[in-house]
Amino acid sequence: MNDLKIAVPASSRAEKVQKVIAPCGVEAWLVEDYAVPIVALDLAFGGGSSQDPPGKGGATTMLSALLDEGAGDLDGEAFHRALDDDAIELSFSANRDIVSGHMRTLAAHVGQAFHMLGLAVQAPRLDADSVERVRAQLLAGLKRETNDPDSLAARTFRAIAFPNHPYGLPGRGDLTTVAHVTRADLVALHGSIFARDNVKIAVVGAIDAKTLEGLLETCFGPLPAQNSITRPTMATLQGVGTRQVVDLDLSQSTLRFGRPGISRKDPDFMAAVVANHILGGGVFSARLFLEVREKRGLAYTVYSQLASFDHADILMGATSTKNERALESLEVIQAEIRAMGRDGPSLAEVEKARKYLVGSYALRFDTSTKIAGQLVGLQLEGYDVSYLDNRNRLIESVSLEDAIRASERLFGNGELLVVAAGRPVGMA
Repeated sequence: MNDLKIAVPASSRAEKVQKVIAPCGVEAWLVEDYAVPIVALDLAFGGGSSQDPPGKGGATTMLSALLDEGAGDLDGEAFHRALDDDAIELSFSANRDIVSGHMRTLAAHVGQAFHMLGLAVQAPRLDADSVERVRAQLLAGLKRETNDPDSLAARTFRAIAFPNHPYGLPGRGDLTTVAHVTRADLVALHGSIFARDNVKIAVVGAIDAKTLEGLLETCFGPLPAQNSITRPTMATLQGVGTRQVVDLDLSQSTLRFGRPGISRKDPDFMAAVVANHILGGGVFSARLFLEVREKRGLAYTVYSQLASFDHADILMGATSTKNERALESLEVIQAEIRAMGRDGPSLAEVEKARKYLVGSYALRFDTSTKIAGQLVGLQLEGYDVSYLDNRNRLIESVSLEDAIRASERLFGNGELLVVAAGRPVGMA
């Protein structure tokens, strides 16, 4: 099924969004477009793997994988057959903060698609054979990761960064915790997460507001009115100045590095976005790319990014390089971060970053799926639809002084939490 292409002028993105509220109180953001007879939906229930019971890491990941493995009076085989009969795409996943769902359907089958979605979120069967199959799949993936340097570096990084916090635990659990998850755990998780006050929804495509309102009522109305999730405390990245090596007998080392970030609601956030783009925002002109790859050939790729979770904000980055060049790579990365914290960027760098960030924003809205995902993301971050028009103006308003101030806050003295998976020479 080809994705729906929608041409939405940048100056009027917010005007295209309707807020549709069902009688049960569930709200969805809707962008109508009839150019192609397709409807795309994204949704997110708050909670995610932060809700895993103690010692049962991976439970929410298992639950998300089981939502389309049979629901209502349809077992797993019958459920998937019903989806296939009408070419309905439906999938679920989980991260640390949310359980997300994605649906696409031909407009002619939108009623059936919402019916299937409703079954999945209201009444997943969690049949024993399905639970064991999903458990086996998850365990197989976790076993493969035991020798994967990126996975091991990421797990160790989070454990050091967020001790005694759900963010410090493996989001998909480990071989021990996944084995201990019971069906009762999954039922309890479903009951706490799947509620009408805990869902964000966006719909894009060939459907009108009145039709959507009725489908929302049928799909989500039967859910409990209120969730009972436990919200973690806010966390600040720990371990800055620490270097940890995870020993792996490989010729290369994978490096993860980070330090505390800046909240999305902080007045300096957009200036921090500009500053990070200049440092390591994944473009050929980024300082880290130029210094690590282009000038020295130390690594094929290197990046930094701002990661905003519901309960923590961090600056993080990664690279992979030969063991004998890992320490040099880290020293170059840290030198660039220190320089940004000390001196900030140049005016030319700020102007170039602003131009790229403004121009590339439209690429987030060139398909129905991307638009739905962006709209759900804005809801989760607490923004109104006006952000769609204001975002580029906020980027354009970042001055050199703003970028220098944000750089000092974000990069500071350049000290990092660093985790290396491999056998990096000089870092043991």
